[in-house]
Amino acid sequence: MHPRFRASLLATALLALPALAPAAAPSFPSTYEPVASGPVLITDATVLTGDGRRLEGADVLMRDGKVAAVGADLDATGATVVDGRGKWVTPGIIDVHSHLGVYPAPGALAHQDGNEMTAPVTAQVWAEHAVWPQDPGFAAALAGGVTSMMVLPGSANLIGGRGVVLKNVPAVTMQEMKFPGAPHSVKMACGENPKRVYGGRGQSPMTRMGNLAGYRAAFIEAQKYRQAWDKYEAAQRGEGRKKKGAAAGEPPARDLRLDTLAGVLRGEISVQIHCYRADEMALMMDLAREFDFKIAAFHHGVEAYKLADRLAGEGICAALWADWWGFKMEAYDGIQENIALVDRPKNSCAIVHSDSSEGIQRLNQEAAKVMGRGERLGMALPPEHAIRWLTANAAKAIGIDAVTGTLAEGKMADVVLWNGNPFSVYALAEKVYVDGALLYDRQDPARQPVSDFMLGQEVSP
Repeated sequence: MHPRFRASLLATALLALPALAPAAAPSFPSTYEPVASGPVLITDATVLTGDGRRLEGADVLMRDGKVAAVGADLDATGATVVDGRGKWVTPGIIDVHSHLGVYPAPGALAHQDGNEMTAPVTAQVWAEHAVWPQDPGFAAALAGGVTSMMVLPGSANLIGGRGVVLKNVPAVTMQEMKFPGAPHSVKMACGENPKRVYGGRGQSPMTRMGNLAGYRAAFIEAQKYRQAWDKYEAAQRGEGRKKKGAAAGEPPARDLRLDTLAGVLRGEISVQIHCYRADEMALMMDLAREFDFKIAAFHHGVEAYKLADRLAGEGICAALWADWWGFKMEAYDGIQENIALVDRPKNSCAIVHSDSSEGIQRLNQEAAKVMGRGERLGMALPPEHAIRWLTANAAKAIGIDAVTGTLAEGKMADVVLWNGNPFSVYALAEKVYVDGALLYDRQDPARQPVSDFMLGQEVSP
C-alpha cells in the first residue's frame, strides 16, 4: 500500500479514538476529540515558552493532552522520550487570518466559498458552514508548525460574516476540527474592497463615506434588535418568577444577520477588521466607541505603525504581514518595519499572520523577516520575544489564550519540535503535536496526513 494512502487511513483511525475534549458549544457544536496519546518527554532542547522565556537544555513533558511540566531533568517514567539536543521547542503556531477550507489550495471555482458578495452586510453567514476539511492546505500548514487557525470570510463586504477557530487536525467534518469553546468572531472590512465591489455595481457603498454609513446603519438596526430581545427575555424572567413556565408575549422574530451583530454588541462575538490605513483604523475605533463594542484586532494594517501607541493603549491587536505592500493604493505606505514598530509600545499585541495558503506554511520565516528589519533599527528582538507574534499574541486576539499559545502547565500540548532555531531560513518543523498527539513527523510518512483530495495524485517528497 502506498505510504500516503496509509497516512490517510491512519488519520481516520486516530480520529475514532476516545474523546478527551470538554463539552461543545450549542450552535453547530464542536465534536473535536483529541487523539489519544501516551505521555511524551522532549529532553535537552532550547525551549521558547511563548511568554518571553528561553530555556536552554530544558525538557517539556506532555501528559493527557496537556503540558504537564517545563524544566530541567523531568521524570521520564512511562513517557516516550524524544531527544531534543540541538533542537528547539515552541508552542504550536496560530494563524489568526486564514482562508483555508473556504478558499482551498489548489483552488477550483467550485470551492470558492469565502465571499458572500450579495449584499454589503452579510453578518448572517458563517465561514464554518463552507469549510472543506479535505483542503490539502491544512496538511501543508501542519508541516509548517501551525496547530490552530482562525478561518475568516473574505473582505468583499463591509461585514462579511462569522469566522471560526479550528484545530489543525485531519478530519471528515468541520465540527471535528472546531476548537472547543473558542468564541465566534465577525469579519469586517474597511477601505477599497467593499467600495470597489459594490461601487462597481452602481450601489452603496461606492465611497469610504458609504462604508462608514453602512456600518452605522447596520449597528443602529442591531441595537433595536438587541433591545427587543433584552426586553422580551427580561419579561420572561419576571413571569417565570411569578409562575413557573409562563410566557411573556411573543418573542421578536429571529434575524440571523442581526443575531450576529447583537452578539457583537453584547461582547459575545469578537470583532476582526480588515483595515489598511491608519486614518480608517481611527475611524473604526470611533465607530466601536459609538456602539460600545470592542475591536479584537485590525488585520493587514500596513499603516499600523502610524498609531502603534494608540493600538497598545486601547488593547487592540494588530495582525500583519511582514512585508506585503504596494499592491493597491491603500497599501502604498507599508514598510517592512511595521510589525517591529507596532510591537515596541508597552502592552502591545503584534501578530504575524498569513492570509495566504502559501504563507501559512512558513510563518516562522515571516517572523524572522520582522526580526531582521527591527534589528536594523537597533531594536532587540530575540527569538524568545518574537515567538509571541505567532503564539501568545495570536491566541489573545482570537480569545483562546487561557488554554493555548504558551507552554504553561495545564494548557493544551500544542507543541512543535524544530531542527534548529525556528527563525532560521533553514528551520524545519520535525515533529508537531496537537493536544499531545504526534500528528506530523517529517521522518515518518505515516505521520504526514494527506487529504483524500490528493489520493492518487503524484506528490513530490
